[in-house]
Amino acid sequence: MNQNIQHINAIDFQSVVLESEIPVIVDFYSDECPPCEVLAPIFEKMAGKYDGHIKFVKIFRQDNREFAKSIQVTGSPTVLFYHNGHEVGSRLSGFMNKPQVRKAIEEILGDVIPKEEIKEVACDILIMGAGPAGLSAAIYAARAKMNTVVIDESVPGGQAGSTFHIANYPGTQGVVEGSDLVRNMKNQAESFGARIDDLKEVFEVSLIGETKFIRTEDIIYKAKAVILASGSRPRSLPAENSDQFNGRGVHYCATCDGAMYQDRTIIVVGGGTSAMEEAIYLTRFASHVTIIHRSENFRATTADVELARKNPKIDIITDTIVKTVNGEGYALTRVILENVHTGALTEFPTEGAFVYIGAEPLTKMLQKEVDLDENQYILANEDTRTNIDGVFAAGDVRTKAIRQVVTAASDGAVAGIMAERYVSGR
Repeated sequence: MNQNIQHINAIDFQSVVLESEIPVIVDFYSDECPPCEVLAPIFEKMAGKYDGHIKFVKIFRQDNREFAKSIQVTGSPTVLFYHNGHEVGSRLSGFMNKPQVRKAIEEILGDVIPKEEIKEVACDILIMGAGPAGLSAAIYAARAKMNTVVIDESVPGGQAGSTFHIANYPGTQGVVEGSDLVRNMKNQAESFGARIDDLKEVFEVSLIGETKFIRTEDIIYKAKAVILASGSRPRSLPAENSDQFNGRGVHYCATCDGAMYQDRTIIVVGGGTSAMEEAIYLTRFASHVTIIHRSENFRATTADVELARKNPKIDIITDTIVKTVNGEGYALTRVILENVHTGALTEFPTEGAFVYIGAEPLTKMLQKEVDLDENQYILANEDTRTNIDGVFAAGDVRTKAIRQVVTAASDGAVAGIMAERYVSGR
């Protein structure tokens, strides 16, 4: 157990948090919570970095459920900041990466940590992203005897690593937990000699030229070829007030937060496979689930949609979007729905909203480096080549029609082979 982190219960909150002489960061976490598992090593790394400047505290939400509710914590993980007995700064909830946590801490403290000494690491192939695409690329590149390094701003796994179960990955026995699948991929890549550096925040990227440069907080990586596999993150609900209710009624992880809605009525927003699967999962807890989808057509398979329709605890409303999220205090009580054809508005009572409306690519650092399409995905064909020699794109970050774990792994295999050929001059 990290000595820089205190594990407390509600009874200790007054003395440990509110009466602290220095600022405090509090992580409300749960078990069987993939985003909590992703946050844990980030929290530990930050606790080591900022020790003495801010106190790091963890509270197991399931053992402190009523206390969590009393301060409007309804999602896991939820991170709060306190100073001089009061909550300060912005709350964080759901899936988080290291830059988000660091920036939130620095909002409270400022930049108090001296800059680390910069080292250099040279390699044949650098892979940005340790999800299924990046790990698959690492397997192929390292097995081809390329000096291969993988970096990620979070922990290995990407969105797949925080998915409760994956039901359609070839070679598995029907259903596999995402964390198990990516752990096997990581171990396989390392067995072939790939180096995986996680929790590396990228500050600068330069991809043009024979040698590519990527700068993190403590290392400058120099590579002959680069594979961009940074993936994507869940798209936020584009409704008025949604940020205010993030983690307080608006959620992005049914596995993490579904149990909080025992015998309650909730909505699921989206029309893809994730929306259908998570709606069905949420019927374990909720008394009723209503799926809200903006179209009559679904991205999910016909089988997934029919399975949802046959569930007696699920209704589906189509041609409709969530326009506004409302509540009493910090508790979500209703949403305003808008018909996309008529513009008619309807007030719809609900106690929780789980959002699955697709993802946005993590390409902000790459906007001046590679060509992107209108939705900020990297322009690359099936050979994964980008417009820059020696730079390849794989997985959810690439322009493509289908984004699944298996297609990400396929992209990674292609990119790994193509990068090896580029480095070898073949």
